[in-house]
Amino acid sequence: MAPIYQKALILGATSGIGEALAAKLIAEGTNVIAVGRRQDRLDHLVATHGPERATAVRFDVARLPDIPSFAASIIEAHPDLDCVVVNAGIQRAFDFTKPGTVDLASLDMELTTNYTAPVHITTAFLSHLMAAKGQSHLVFVSASLALIPALIRTPNYNASKAALHAFVMNLRQQLKEAGRTNVRVVEVFPPAVQTELHDTKHQPDMVNGGELGMPLGPYIEKMYEGLVRGDEQFAIGPREDLLRDGGWEAERARMFQEQNIALKASISKFLKT
Repeated sequence: MAPIYQKALILGATSGIGEALAAKLIAEGTNVIAVGRRQDRLDHLVATHGPERATAVRFDVARLPDIPSFAASIIEAHPDLDCVVVNAGIQRAFDFTKPGTVDLASLDMELTTNYTAPVHITTAFLSHLMAAKGQSHLVFVSASLALIPALIRTPNYNASKAALHAFVMNLRQQLKEAGRTNVRVVEVFPPAVQTELHDTKHQPDMVNGGELGMPLGPYIEKMYEGLVRGDEQFAIGPREDLLRDGGWEAERARMFQEQNIALKASISKFLKT
């Protein structure tokens, strides 16, 4: 079977879901541009898979002013890029019952990494993807907590992923209504997955947090299956039923379409032509 993408840019590719997805895509025939902050991890990825299948670029997506030049350099070097995987993310715990302990700088960085940077990345690459002669892809790795924010120790993470979900829904609809159907917008909702997202380095009050959740290997296989199916949005793990026909999120998507039509009609007379 032909690879699902010809060349994919993967943000957050130095560990966890991003690194494992890079390996899976390469194994299935996709060329990968791995992006992350840790040069040693990037070098290891290229050495493991070979420079003919993997290239690496060191970049921190939180450097918002540098995103346009970063994107321009990628597009110039890789005009055949047909997929951008927006995967970089961090998770932090905040206890608002103890306001003095809330590190607002850390909170701002989490929001930037999980929401604002993906919006900037989308803006920077979208013209290239829209101009593609064939099908192009924007894949957003969200979180099940975007749908049901039940892990109350991570309120800002939950909010950032919920914001990303709302943005992706609107982005997808704008592209469809503009006739830009060659850009396929996909959103994936993982459960907790065994990665360094939960380890002590990143969440100091956790012990053996890297063992929390679904093993990474089986998760990636499930994610790849969903990408092959071509679903616009899908969950993996306990929240899968939410997005199936009759599920709560599937119903929300139906209501979104209804309200989009109604709201456009209601504000049309107030908009300049």
